[in-house]
Amino acid sequence: MNFYGLKTCDTCRKAQKELRAAGREFTAIDVRADGVSADKLREWTQAIDWKKLLNTRSTTWRNLDAKDKDNIDATTAIRLMAANPTLIKRPVIEVDEDVLVGWTAEIKTKLGL
Repeated sequence: MNFYGLKTCDTCRKAQKELRAAGREFTAIDVRADGVSADKLREWTQAIDWKKLLNTRSTTWRNLDAKDKDNIDATTAIRLMAANPTLIKRPVIEVDEDVLVGWTAEIKTKLGL
């Protein structure tokens, strides 16, 4: 299992703590420090809708130029997320062939927690 998040994200820290408590092993990847390639983002957007992956609530999103936010499509979203990893909703968890986004009761159930 690969766990993509931020070291400073409270939700990511909580999720990692719960996964460890459940005995689940994972590789933690910090999206800011390690980055996420455009190829990986394209792979994710083939598994889930790009709109679910793009964090439009972030400070980074609010600080983008209007021209970057207007008429956004999958290609633009991938370009923006690759350049600004904090635009990726977190955590992103790759388990087998699934790509899970967020830390909700539904995600926990899918992970058997």
